[in-house]
Amino acid sequence: MLRNNVKFTYEKKLEKEGKTPLNKKKHIFTFFLSVIFFTYWLFPAGESSATTLKDIPPQYETELNYLISKGIITGYPGGEFRPNQPVTRAQAATMVGRALELDGTNRQTPFTDVALGYFASGYITSAYEKGIILGDGKGNFRPEGQLTRLEMAYIIVRAFNLNDVSSVNYVDMPANAEQSAAINKVTTAGITNGAPGNLFKPNNSITRVEFSLMLARALNDDFKVNKEPKETDKSEQPKVPQQPEQSTPSTAVTKVVTASFLNVRSGPGTNYNVVTVLKNGTEVQVTGKTGNWYSINLNGKIAYVSANYIADKPVQKEPVQNEPPAQNKPPVQNGNERIIAVDAGHGDHDPGAVGNGLEEKDITLDVAKRLERYLTNGGYKVIMTRSDDTFVELDDRVKFAEDNGADIFISIHVNSFDKTSANGTETYYYNGGSKTTESKQLATFMQTRLVEALETRDRGVKTAGYRVIKANPRPATLVELAFISNSSDAEKLGSETYRDKAAYALYLGVQDYYKWLDK
Repeated sequence: MLRNNVKFTYEKKLEKEGKTPLNKKKHIFTFFLSVIFFTYWLFPAGESSATTLKDIPPQYETELNYLISKGIITGYPGGEFRPNQPVTRAQAATMVGRALELDGTNRQTPFTDVALGYFASGYITSAYEKGIILGDGKGNFRPEGQLTRLEMAYIIVRAFNLNDVSSVNYVDMPANAEQSAAINKVTTAGITNGAPGNLFKPNNSITRVEFSLMLARALNDDFKVNKEPKETDKSEQPKVPQQPEQSTPSTAVTKVVTASFLNVRSGPGTNYNVVTVLKNGTEVQVTGKTGNWYSINLNGKIAYVSANYIADKPVQKEPVQNEPPAQNKPPVQNGNERIIAVDAGHGDHDPGAVGNGLEEKDITLDVAKRLERYLTNGGYKVIMTRSDDTFVELDDRVKFAEDNGADIFISIHVNSFDKTSANGTETYYYNGGSKTTESKQLATFMQTRLVEALETRDRGVKTAGYRVIKANPRPATLVELAFISNSSDAEKLGSETYRDKAAYALYLGVQDYYKWLDK
């Protein structure tokens, strides 16, 4: 697995062409949100789900539906998944490219056994340039060769920049320190728990279902396993825990399913049996919460669903008097013609933060338009600094609000950071203006409502000198909804359901502010 002569030669070739080998840019490793997984399909993704594929192991439907929803996997023609088929190195490279949105255009590769016209030549080259995959030291890639579990460990460690280690000692742990370190890291991270008998089987090939499980665990903490290998009937299959004691259900709250298909399980975790599957938009009666799992009333019995794919019905988030009326009803005049300036950050040639296939300018505009609708229905007059994909200078945004007599100013943004572990919601105001007290209170209400609605980490209310709030003579706040660079936060930012929840939370924050102001 050491870097080899072909890699050095290829890097020199790139340098002569005026290109920088991407593996030298160490910071890119923190942006690897997924990695090589598990098969290559020649037809485009469709409306597939684990429930539509014939041979999906039922205990893994949640993980597979999760990957399908992210566009990582689809299926084979004829509706097959082929879970026990080994993964080839070319298939692995293709999945790297799809997951990371690398350049898949067929082109010359640094390997003698991968022709320009080979289906995965583009993805193989891209993954190689990023240091995710290596050759055999002889100028070959062996694209049709099966990937071993040890090779898998190396690739995941590189892609996800795994560094944590713990007390892990499989019976068949390699004596080589580098190899054992890679296995330790993927185990410590909860990506794998080995095979029965405290074995890792480093030289065994990886099957598609094993790849799917490891990918889901790498992307979503809800699927991770304990590092201690479990004595089960099948490699990588978790032991089903005991059913927890059930508490008396509280008053049920109606929520809706946001996933295309959602497994309902007998207990709060993916280790429990699937009892049925719900479709997108299905209403459920939530009676409680255990960890990240909601308990629901299923035909008079208690069952469980992942909270990641359940959303509140907007009309039930607040008492009726606080909700915006329906579009066909006259607006409630609780705004008293107060004018709210809504500022969608960035625009046009300025995309703002970019990550996980999303651009900040698109998210902020969508949320701003939804907020505009809620505020208008609530009786407020709304002015938008931009209503389409255009660019507006910062000072012009402030001037627009002032020229139109805005009472308060709300600037909508999303966050980003080099370390993809950074996550959560934070809200800013400027400490030093004539409206500091009002701005702080407005920011506080916004932060409280957003964290509650988005179920994100509360990073607090902070002060900063951002131009649109510092130069503003009116109460002003700048909200950072979540981190586009974090996979979990980005999943919410890309969801229409969560964008609407964010807009509604901001609307409620406005309501809270004016209730405070009018006291």
